[in-house]
Order: sequence, then structure tokens, then C-alpha cells
Amino acid sequence: LRFDEQVRVVVFKSQVKGVFCAGADLKERAKMDDAEVGEFVRRLRNLMDEIAALPVPTIAAIDGYALGGGLELALACDLRVAASSAKMGLIETTRGLLPGAGGTQRLPRCVGIGLAKELIFTGRQIDGEQAASMGLVNHSVPQNSEGDAAYQKALTLAKEILPQAPFAVKMGKLAINKGMEVDIASGMAIEGMCYAQNIPTRDRQEGMAAFREKRPPRFTGK
Repeated sequence: LRFDEQVRVVVFKSQVKGVFCAGADLKERAKMDDAEVGEFVRRLRNLMDEIAALPVPTIAAIDGYALGGGLELALACDLRVAASSAKMGLIETTRGLLPGAGGTQRLPRCVGIGLAKELIFTGRQIDGEQAASMGLVNHSVPQNSEGDAAYQKALTLAKEILPQAPFAVKMGKLAINKGMEVDIASGMAIEGMCYAQNIPTRDRQEGMAAFREKRPPRFTGK
């Protein structure tokens, strides 16, 4: 996906009704020795980092349970949409564990330190409406009879992103992600570097031309 220029947005959804991702299989985990567990979690953390590093926008469509590593998967995405009835939580402390695939880092960056500590320390599960109220998800929608309301909302969001200039969107994502890790002065420098890469693109010229000619732009990602 990273190298496919035709990909503009990636939506993560489940094929299992009522479950986005239930997290690690603890029965499988119980058969591993300490070294195997460490390697398993390291690989899982690397996977989440790969998802977070995808250059295009990513949307998690949470139509059911997103627990433990399942919520960490959603947190690795740029945007999250949840059914109001969905259940989310970093429940690792209830199993004698702590989040190990990015949860301790991405949740506080998403909802703030205090709320993240409360959710992780208690292992509490929250629904889609609660998640939306604290900024954990962008949108909470009533579940439909097909059980894919969050996916349908995610598609609507994706269709809003699709017409926009692909390279500009990618640079916007890069500037935000890198800028959030540094002080604001350094972030401004990162934004400047991303903007400089966007200036010579054909899409920027097309955007200006479309504005002058009062027509919709036809972006190509070049």
C-alpha cells in the first residue's frame, strides 16, 4: 500500500460482525515463554508503527469491540469512527499486562495524559459516544441493522478526502505527525520543508488554475 500511487485512503474494518479487533489471543500467549512473548509484542509494535507510517490517511471503522491490541490498531490510524454501541478499552491491566503495541504513547497523545492514565490504570471499557466525547474517535454513529454503520461513515469520510490533492494530503499528514513530536519552532520548520516539497507539484498549479477558471480541480498526485 505504501508504494501504490493509486491508493489515496486506507480504511481498516473487520469482517466479523460485532468485533473490530478483540486483541491478542491470550490462550495462544499462555503457551509462549517469556522470550517468545517479548518477540511477539515487539513485532506487534512494529506492525502498528508501519500502519502509523503509511503516507496516506488511514481510518479505523470500529463497529464493535476494539480491546487491547485492537484499540492500539485503531490508535495507529489517523482517524477513528465508531458505532455508538462499540466497546473500546486498553484492558491489559485487567490481565496483568500493560499496553505494549503503542497504547501508552498514542492514547495520551490522543485524549490527554490524565484521561489516558485513567483508562489504562482502570482497564475500563467505554462505548462510542463516550469515546467521541473525549476525542478518542472523530465520530460516533448509531449502529444500523447491517452492523456496519462505522464503516459507512468511514467511507463517507474517505470520499471527502479522495477529491483533494493527494501529494498535499500526504505532506499535511507528514507535517502534523512529525510536528507533534517536537517544539513548535521545530514544527514550523518541518511545515516549511513539507510546503517547499509541495510548491513545484503539478497539482498545486492545477489547483490555482481551477480557482482562476472557476472549475473543479483535476488532481493527479503529481
